Amino acid sequence: IHWRDLPYAIYPNPEECCYSGATLVEEDRVIAIYHGTKVGNMVAVSHDPLLLNWEKLTGAPVIPIASEDGSPLPYRVFDPCIWKKGDHYYALSGGTLPHKASGKRTRANFLFRSPNLVDWDYLHPFVEDDIFTLVGDDGACPYFWPIGDRHILLFFSHMSGGQALLGDYDTERDKFVVTSQHDFNFGAFGPGGVHAPSATPDGKGGVYVIFNMNPAKPTEGWNQIMTLPRRLTLQGTDKIGRDTLLVEPAGDVESLRSEHRQITDMVLPANQEIVLGSIRGNAIELLAEIETNDAPLVELNVLRSPGKEEFTRIAFYRERGFRDWERYQGWQRDKLAAATDSLISIDSSYSSLSPDVRSRAPETGPVFLERDEPLRLRVFVDRSVVEVFVNGRQCVAMRVYPDREDSVGVSLRSQGQEARVVSLDAWQMENIYA
Repeated sequence: IHWRDLPYAIYPNPEECCYSGATLVEEDRVIAIYHGTKVGNMVAVSHDPLLLNWEKLTGAPVIPIASEDGSPLPYRVFDPCIWKKGDHYYALSGGTLPHKASGKRTRANFLFRSPNLVDWDYLHPFVEDDIFTLVGDDGACPYFWPIGDRHILLFFSHMSGGQALLGDYDTERDKFVVTSQHDFNFGAFGPGGVHAPSATPDGKGGVYVIFNMNPAKPTEGWNQIMTLPRRLTLQGTDKIGRDTLLVEPAGDVESLRSEHRQITDMVLPANQEIVLGSIRGNAIELLAEIETNDAPLVELNVLRSPGKEEFTRIAFYRERGFRDWERYQGWQRDKLAAATDSLISIDSSYSSLSPDVRSRAPETGPVFLERDEPLRLRVFVDRSVVEVFVNGRQCVAMRVYPDREDSVGVSLRSQGQEARVVSLDAWQMENIYA
């Protein structure tokens, strides 16, 4: 949670720029593999505890971006990641392959192997049975790590943003057999969306991941900000649980809390907005448990101006998502509802009056709740970032830019039927650099 800026560690040469990559920690060194623009993928090693001093192996790309004779390559050299199996190192290079029938581009990650980090052999496309990613996706910024007794491939699509594939690593064939997918961004990657992951195992069967987020205002060059770190784990070992991610904020977020406020046992009358006068701020954490009952929609508004000229709407739609056929047990209405996902949405349509802010279509993701399970929200508002964690199973995030200084209010509303706030805790959040 608390971070300190350090000097630049790796400078470009012979590459034009040092782009995305990943590291592998060994007993006496750290290995970095990254994309060097215009030349290929580079490898550097460091024995420095602060990772400020690096040595580039060979001083040239170990996986060149082009063949020596200019002939076409069967792979693309782009963002890499690295791991070790047995006596060999393995690396992925993100890219695309044409769909066989249509020729349209599809996500691809190309596998390489090396005994010494210098000499690399191309093996084949790494992923099998990916029926989940979209036509037009690519496999940039990959991170391939174990999670539970399975594996996860996190990556970034320049079309649809951050996401992950879950599956099994066939070590004999060196193939990743995919069985499910999880989005971290629900729509185009910009404006204001979740961009690329940086990920590492947590040593306890989970994976820590942090994303950069795209701006939603005109900007020159790179101008991004990081999400909160998240911890990813598998929900369980059964047929559904092994294909489902749990998502929680990671790190000592609680150390930033101050000025606690609490509301308990509050009824939300149908179709009436309740403004919480004692809870307000633009750097706050909200922890809410709500019994939605039969209300089809419960909303929580943050960054709300007194006259509601500006507000950011967080909306929960009970059982309004797609049906999950793995949970299906019959066509009766209650059984159909019990097999249907709910939806969580952040809507920035009215977040800002500023003429240069680029509104994003509502960011809406699925989350499954049991029929009698209360809604549990953990919401972090940090000036231009809103992150919403739902029952430990989903997270949606977005950039917003309120223009008014008084856009700091919080309100609740239940649509159609009344709901009940079991508890709502709020904290002002301290500056991480203080």
